[in-house]
Amino acid sequence: MDQPLRPRHWPRASYDPHYDPLVDAGPGHNRDYAPTYWIGTAGPAPVDDGPISGDTDADVVVIGSGYTGLSCAIHLAKEHGIKARVLEANTVAWGCSTRNGGQAQISSGRLKRSQWIERWGVDVAKKMHVEICEAFDLFRDLIGSGEFDCEPQDGGHFYIAHKPGVMPVLEKETKLLNETFGYGARMVSREELHENHVRDQEAAGAVHEPDGIGVHAAKLAFGYQNLARKLGAKIHPGSPVMGWKTVGGVHHLTTPGGTVRAKAVAIATAGYTPEGLTSYTNHRLMPILSNSIVTRPLDEAEKEACGFTTRSPLTDTRTLRHYYRFLPDDRVQIGSRSAVTGKDAENPRHLALLQEGLYRKFPALRDIDLDYSWWGWVDVSHDMMPRIFQPDPEQTIFYAMGYGGNGVMYSAQAGRRMAQMVAGKGQGLDLPIFTSQLPSHGILTPFRRMGQRFMYVWYHIRDERL
Repeated sequence: MDQPLRPRHWPRASYDPHYDPLVDAGPGHNRDYAPTYWIGTAGPAPVDDGPISGDTDADVVVIGSGYTGLSCAIHLAKEHGIKARVLEANTVAWGCSTRNGGQAQISSGRLKRSQWIERWGVDVAKKMHVEICEAFDLFRDLIGSGEFDCEPQDGGHFYIAHKPGVMPVLEKETKLLNETFGYGARMVSREELHENHVRDQEAAGAVHEPDGIGVHAAKLAFGYQNLARKLGAKIHPGSPVMGWKTVGGVHHLTTPGGTVRAKAVAIATAGYTPEGLTSYTNHRLMPILSNSIVTRPLDEAEKEACGFTTRSPLTDTRTLRHYYRFLPDDRVQIGSRSAVTGKDAENPRHLALLQEGLYRKFPALRDIDLDYSWWGWVDVSHDMMPRIFQPDPEQTIFYAMGYGGNGVMYSAQAGRRMAQMVAGKGQGLDLPIFTSQLPSHGILTPFRRMGQRFMYVWYHIRDERL
């Protein structure tokens, strides 16, 4: 395999590219953003409220300033009149929310509708589908509210069969979506895909889901930040939670600048949840690395060869899937799974594998210059579905996480649902993602990485031999 091309915007040491949630005590303090395309093109970060300086009181503290935490703060204020304080260890939206692919899809977690039925039965699965559709409506309303511009491209989502052998599976799932859930998905042939949407040379066909939006990931986060502050929330970067004790029902959260005393705590730390933050979240997520690259802008010949007439989110059917898009400034972004550990994240092998994935889909882009490369941690739950939950009815502690890489859209609704629970109005939330905790594998979680290495090899073999 050829050596990977070194992107112009290579990860900076100041953001600690080797950070690993299963190894490090925490995500750090005041670290800079990862050098993502989103941060590089978002413009200046919005005004915040500065780090915590001195002891203070709050009705609600939200830990984590990504999409979920900011949505929770927005909806606490908008729907319940509660002005939260948001604590962030580093810069606002430092983790998943500025490192993802900017793809909003009609999903959350890793399971398909057929797998919902297998797990919960058709009636619960239908209610889950209604929840996800409501979530997409909320997301669409937020980004269309006029409060901010995150460069939305609303044209649906293409789930692309990377081998002919996948097509029967897609056809079966599409039939289920339409007949059982009343959803308007449709099959797209290779010929139609190439002629009208994109000339992905691997594609054997695709499913088109009418709900799918591409967004500028950092502008979305910064838009949420501005809206939360406009509604009265306080957002404090550089304020990691270094200690936590509960006295008389009041949570004392220690930060470098002082202690925040809160009546309730909402945890929204996703793939950057440190072990030891609280026993309620320990060993309940398997953080998985995903890496992403963005090319230089394509010239006219390259655009013609790739056939990009859509700017919709694209995802292929590999287990270690590729997610990719044609960006508004004529660049291509593509991401996939990466290293197993933070220590190995900078290994050029992972960049080279991702580049090869790009070249297989679009041969005209072989050896194209890369302008950005980065990676980040995805919050995969052990049963592949998220949870928005109060783990102990006697404790005013809540969490929302476990999206498995599908959180760009659903995090808005998850933050809203968590706000609902914090406000004491979650009694009607009866779906399994609201009524059960994230499953735990106990202290074996770190050892699962040994199996992860073998599974990655097996997934690759299986995906390419279909």
